[in-house]
Amino acid sequence: MPTINQLPVLSTISSGDQLPVYSPNNGDARRTSIGSLLTFFQQSFASPTVAVNLFVPSSGFNITVPTPVSEAQWMLIQPAGTLASGTVTLPLNTSVPDGTTVLITSTQEITTFAIALNGATAIYGAVTTLAAGSATEIRYYQPTNSWYAVNTTLILAAGIQAWLGNPSSANLRAAMTDETGTGLLVFNTSPTLVTPILGIPTSGTLSNCTGLPIATGVSGLAANVATFLTTPSSANLALALTDETGTGANVFANTPTLVTPIIGAATGTSLSTTGNQVISSTGKHGYATGAGGSVLQGTSKSTGVTLNKSTGQITLDGAALAASTTVTFTLTNSVIEAGDILILNHISGGTAGSYLLNAQSGAGSASINVRNISLGSLTENPVVAFAVIKAVTA
Repeated sequence: MPTINQLPVLSTISSGDQLPVYSPNNGDARRTSIGSLLTFFQQSFASPTVAVNLFVPSSGFNITVPTPVSEAQWMLIQPAGTLASGTVTLPLNTSVPDGTTVLITSTQEITTFAIALNGATAIYGAVTTLAAGSATEIRYYQPTNSWYAVNTTLILAAGIQAWLGNPSSANLRAAMTDETGTGLLVFNTSPTLVTPILGIPTSGTLSNCTGLPIATGVSGLAANVATFLTTPSSANLALALTDETGTGANVFANTPTLVTPIIGAATGTSLSTTGNQVISSTGKHGYATGAGGSVLQGTSKSTGVTLNKSTGQITLDGAALAASTTVTFTLTNSVIEAGDILILNHISGGTAGSYLLNAQSGAGSASINVRNISLGSLTENPVVAFAVIKAVTA
């Protein structure tokens, strides 16, 4: 066999030109074409060159990576705006050379992102979302029939880089896009918040709190209740109540002075009025102790007497009073008014049933008539009890 230097020079190689190849399976030397050798290299090893593929998809897309022709694939996704979802399907595993790399870049955010394996066993380090301007790079390893993350670009939002370099409250607030309020971050369990505006808490405990505006800070109050809470007057309480009776000031004492009250059905042990008029616990109407008095008539049964009481007793003079004879005397009494009624009773002293009593009231006095209705003259001291009753004609 001639040596290599003895062979003629082939200046141009074609696909059909052949090369000697030793085949261990056959145990001898054989020949193969240059084209077959090139195909073997293309299928077995990735080319260092990169094929760029540009796509402008819509949401829900499914883009398949072109079958590598000994090239790394760069999938450049350039949608018009943010996409809710999208999928990139890898090339069929039986057509992927060992070491093939796929680089996926998106100019806009893809919120839900997936990579379909297309025959491969697994993918390690896959991303599930792509931020605007971010990328992910994966490489195929033929012995495990799996894809592995080589590099994932982290694209930071505006302001995040500044906060990572100087993590102050102000820088974090500048990086945030949905914050509420300004000032310093709060980590304490009992912070001091200056003029916070709270929404509607489901629960909470207020202690040592001041300055809560009733009119605007408390909800659920009935009409005029807030006014009463801020200015608790009797008039404001009456406005807030819906079933009150009467008007005027509230009464809290146990001996109040009520001006012209109108009392309906009432129950009590007694009712006292000016002049010691009472309704006792036994149901009697009349006068209490202090309303009465007594007086003794002098000289004759026609002699006037003075007793400024609502009730009392008059002991008449003992002069003789002839049968069927009437004697009149004047009872001066500041309690009596014109039109009032005097109730008169012979209660003791003298012969019971022998006297007829009558009275005519005037302003400050009353004329009292005493008549002997027996058949003989009576010389005795009858005691007459009286009570003044107010009476009107209108």
